[in-house]
Amino acid sequence: MSALDQTVPLARANLPGPAVRRARAVALAGLLALIVLGLAWELWLAPTGSGTLAVKVVPLVLCLAGLWRHRMVTFRWLALLLWLYVLEALVRATTESGISQVLAIIQLALCLVLFAASSAYIRWRLRSVPREEASAP
Repeated sequence: MSALDQTVPLARANLPGPAVRRARAVALAGLLALIVLGLAWELWLAPTGSGTLAVKVVPLVLCLAGLWRHRMVTFRWLALLLWLYVLEALVRATTESGISQVLAIIQLALCLVLFAASSAYIRWRLRSVPREEASAP
């Protein structure tokens, strides 16, 4: 048996369960939707200024790779970062009117879905780790 044959079963043993994979899929879909909404909002649907507010999606784009690779730290940081987008959505939903208000409400809903998916992912991943590994530094 070669070294490659021995590593494949170990890699398969570390695959996350179906609930974790579903939470990741929802988080990825929510993150992509939030990025598309942010770009469309600031560049085409209801641009403010010269479209420079489209830069607000850059931190979200940086999170894509970490979510794709099941990086726990990315899910944790994203759960914290989302509250800035929630605040923006709340302010714009209460102070603007027309299409901007509708887009702000959609952004708020996407943020809440993404936060719930990220939180579920973190919780289920931590439950799947044995207690000794979870408490190790």
